[in-house]
Amino acid sequence: MSVRVGAARVRALLVTLVSFFVLAGTATGCAGGGDDRPRVVVTTNILGDITQEIVGDEADVGVLMKPDADPHSFGLSAVQAAELENADLVVYNGLGLEENVLRHVEAARESGVATFAAGEAADPLTFHTGQEGGPQEEAGEPDPHFWTDPDRVRKAAGLIADQVAEHVDGVDEKTVRENAARYDGRLADLTTWMEKSFDAVPEDRRALVTNHHVFGYLADRFGFRVIGAVIPSGTTLASPSSSDLRSLTQAMEKAGVRTVFADSSQPTRLAEVLRQEMGGDVDVISLYSESLTEKGKGAGTYLEMMRANTSAMADGLTGD
Repeated sequence: MSVRVGAARVRALLVTLVSFFVLAGTATGCAGGGDDRPRVVVTTNILGDITQEIVGDEADVGVLMKPDADPHSFGLSAVQAAELENADLVVYNGLGLEENVLRHVEAARESGVATFAAGEAADPLTFHTGQEGGPQEEAGEPDPHFWTDPDRVRKAAGLIADQVAEHVDGVDEKTVRENAARYDGRLADLTTWMEKSFDAVPEDRRALVTNHHVFGYLADRFGFRVIGAVIPSGTTLASPSSSDLRSLTQAMEKAGVRTVFADSSQPTRLAEVLRQEMGGDVDVISLYSESLTEKGKGAGTYLEMMRANTSAMADGLTGD
């Protein structure tokens, strides 16, 4: 009897020891694989898609902003904030876009993480947030929405490739450069296609009214006028006053504009209010202006977003 009990105890001990070493080995393997693989963390999903195209399989690319989120208001969990400080490179927009995230980016920079502000490097414009013909507010403030100009995205993409090659150890620079060159060609094709699409818009209809000021770069690149915005600001966190809406309706009446483009990720209530202000004779057309969607939902990539927006704008401004 005593021998059988001893054998049972030995078997139990062996099982425990084997389980311990299997679990320990698995944990070590996971930790080692995660620590050894280079990682790039990107704040917005638009920049995340662009960065992924450049990095390819050479490193992990983590995107903090979820699909259909608002870059002006999304925040980070403690785990996501830690991701920034453990990255090899952080790519962010800058120019005040990620208003609740920039302090975490700064903390990562202070801890020694390489950071790159794509918007600040893309020859930023300044915007004037008043309505056409009215007082201009916040004149001289930098406009963070550079991605609405694909030529500036080409510049930013090339600089992101430089940053990855310089700061992310373990990547194959040749592959990164090849990825960047291939993506640059696709961006060049996008620009050409957008030019042809917008050529169909008559000169007297090349005027934009949006939910908030977001298409200044597109207007500058493709020859549009920005009449004004329902929210007369560069951020969705602002709110319009009754005088703002009155100024905008007057500017629209003067310019003969009856189309408002509203961000698909934001409620169109304000644009609907504007429609009521002008007697109902206003078309409200949705665009993907500040966030990508889930894959297959209309704007799963930057290129898909820009093509969808271009088609919607051209159709909306040429229709009777």
